[in-house]
Amino acid sequence: MTTQGKFKKQLTLTDLTFIGLGAIFGSGWLFAASHVSSIAGPAGIYSWLIGGLAVLLLGIVYCELGAALPRAGGIIRYPVFSHGELMGYLLGFITLIAFSSLISIEIVAARQYAAAWFPFLSQPGSGNPTLIGWLVQLVLLCFFFALNYYSVKTFAKSNNLISVIKFVVPLLVIVVLFSFFKPENLHSQGFAPFGSAGVEAAISAGGIIFAYLGLTPIISVASEVQNPQRTIPIALILSVVLSTIIYVLLQVAFLGSIPSEMLSGGWAGISQQFSLPYRDIAITLGMGWLAFLVVSDAIISPSGTGNIYMNATPRVVYGWARAGTFFKIFTRVDGESGIPRPALWLTFALSIFWTLPFPSWEKLIGVVSAALVLSYAIAPVTAAGLRRNAPDLPRPFFVRGFCVLGPVSFIISALIVYWSGWNTVSWLLGLQILMFVVYILFKNKVPTHAVSLKQQVWSSLWLIAFYALIIITSYLGSFGGINAIGHPWDTLTVAVIALVIYYWGAYTCLPQANFTGDEEE
Repeated sequence: MTTQGKFKKQLTLTDLTFIGLGAIFGSGWLFAASHVSSIAGPAGIYSWLIGGLAVLLLGIVYCELGAALPRAGGIIRYPVFSHGELMGYLLGFITLIAFSSLISIEIVAARQYAAAWFPFLSQPGSGNPTLIGWLVQLVLLCFFFALNYYSVKTFAKSNNLISVIKFVVPLLVIVVLFSFFKPENLHSQGFAPFGSAGVEAAISAGGIIFAYLGLTPIISVASEVQNPQRTIPIALILSVVLSTIIYVLLQVAFLGSIPSEMLSGGWAGISQQFSLPYRDIAITLGMGWLAFLVVSDAIISPSGTGNIYMNATPRVVYGWARAGTFFKIFTRVDGESGIPRPALWLTFALSIFWTLPFPSWEKLIGVVSAALVLSYAIAPVTAAGLRRNAPDLPRPFFVRGFCVLGPVSFIISALIVYWSGWNTVSWLLGLQILMFVVYILFKNKVPTHAVSLKQQVWSSLWLIAFYALIIITSYLGSFGGINAIGHPWDTLTVAVIALVIYYWGAYTCLPQANFTGDEEE
C-alpha cells in the first residue's frame, strides 16, 4: 500500500557518479559524432569542449544548491524556494516533457541500433518502428518500470552493472580507431569549413548538449544520498570531467579514422555516409568484430540511460507536486520501498505516449536538448536569488567567484537554446508563455501558500521577458530565422539579453525564501 513515507538514504558516491555518467552516456555518443562532423567539420572538437564547459559551470551551480538543499525533485523545487510557485510550475511543465520524452528517445535509439541485426524492428528507410519493434520498446519500458518500482537500491545496482559494461566499448573504440588515425583528416577541406556558426550550431543540432545533460538525475535523487553535502558535488564534477575527456577522444578518433577518399566531397555528407557512426566506420575499416561490440553496446547504453530517467522523472513529478502546482497524489511515497509510486506510474504512461508514433532521433534531438537546457538554465538565477533572500542558509559547498560564474553560465545556456534554431525555439518557448497565461487565468485554483500571486508574477516576469526576447531574436537571427541580424551579431545580441535578464531575475526574487511546507525528506 502507498503511504506518505520517506525517501531512504541508500545511494553512495559510487552509485551517484555512475548515475551521472550513466545518464550522460546514452544514445548521444552513438549518434553525435557524424552529425557534429557534418555541421562543424574537425572544429566540432571545440563544440564538445564548449558543451562540456557549459555543463560543468551549470553543474558547479547545482553543487551549491544540491548540497544546501538535498531534496527529491530539487530541480523543480529550488526555483519555488527563490522565486515562488509560478516558477516551479513553469519549470515543472517543461522538465516533465523533457525527461519523460528522453526515456522514449533512448529506447528508440536502442531499437534503431538493434535493427542492424534484426531488420524487422524498423521500417525500411524511415527508421520508425514496425509493430514488432514498438512491442520490443514497450517490453523494455515495462522492464525499467519494474526495476524502479521496488527499491532505489535495486535500480542503483542494476545501473552500476550496466554502466561498467557500457564504458568498456567506447574506450575500446577510442584505442582501435586511433590505430587508423590520419592527422591530415583534421585539415581536409579546412579545419572549420563552416566557421564559428558551425561550431555553435553543432552544440545543439549535433546532439552535443543532449549527450552531456545527465546532471539532473543526480539532483533528483538528492534526498536518497548518503552524506549529500560531500557526495553530490564530487559526483557532479566527476561525471562532467570524465565524460568530456571521453567524448573529445571519441570525436577525434572518428575524424581521424575516416578513409581520406570519403572526404573528397567535404564534411557535409558525413552524417549520411555514417548514419550509425561507430558501427559504420568499423565496417568500413573491415573490423566486423568491433561493429558487433558497438551494436551490442548501442543496445545497452541507451537502455541504461532510459532506466536512469525512468528513476529520475518520478522525482521531478514529486518535486512539482510538492511545490504546490501539481496534483497532490504525486507527493505520496511508498513507506516500505521509499519509491514515489504514483509519480512512477505517470512517468511510465508518458514514456509510452511519446512512442505513439515516435519521430526519428535526429528530429527530436534539438527539441529535447533545448528543453533540458531551459530546465538547467534557471539554476544560476535561482542560486543568485537564494543568496539574496536566504543569506543564512547553510551552504556546505559555497561557489566562489559566483559573481562571474553565475551570469556566464546563464549566458551560455541562453546561447545553446538560441542555437537550437527558430523551429525549436518558437514553439518551445511559445508554449512556456502560454502556460504562464494559463496559470494566471486559473489563479483562483492555484494554492499560493506564503507567497501572493502578485509576488509570484513579479518574481517571474523576467523569465517571460527572456522567452519573448529570445523568440524575437531567433526570428530575426541566422539560426533558422530571416537573417535580419547576421552572425555573429545575433549571438552577441542573445548574450547581452541574457546578461540583463540574469540580473533582473536575481534582483526580483522573493523578499524572503519560500520554504513554507518544506522539510527534508
